[in-house]
Amino acid sequence: QLQLVESGGGLVQAWGSLRLSCAASGRTISRYTVGWFRQAPGKERQFVAAHSWEFERAYYVDSVKGRFTISRDNSKNTVYLQMHDLKPEDTAVYRCAARDWTTYSDDAGEYDYWGQGTQVTVSS
Repeated sequence: QLQLVESGGGLVQAWGSLRLSCAASGRTISRYTVGWFRQAPGKERQFVAAHSWEFERAYYVDSVKGRFTISRDNSKNTVYLQMHDLKPEDTAVYRCAARDWTTYSDDAGEYDYWGQGTQVTVSS
């Protein structure tokens, strides 16, 4: 019922910035917890950030804290990931996700809906 489509990925240089968007359709995202995950070649899927609807709070993996910001605009039915001070280690396919429950989770298995992914490549 809920569909998610990411956009905004691309090739950027180290120390650059990029904003990813996740457009939702089919349902309104206001009732969902939303998150971002990433997976680099040869590595496990990694939790990046999440926003809890219930508590209106954002959570981040330590490696991106202070550089990335997750936000949502319910009126536009869109979730964003603003990325600054990008590093080559940030190179990965980024996917947005949503879960029916309103509480925070960093467990990919607890998310119900997923976007197709968008590639972010950071060159040095």
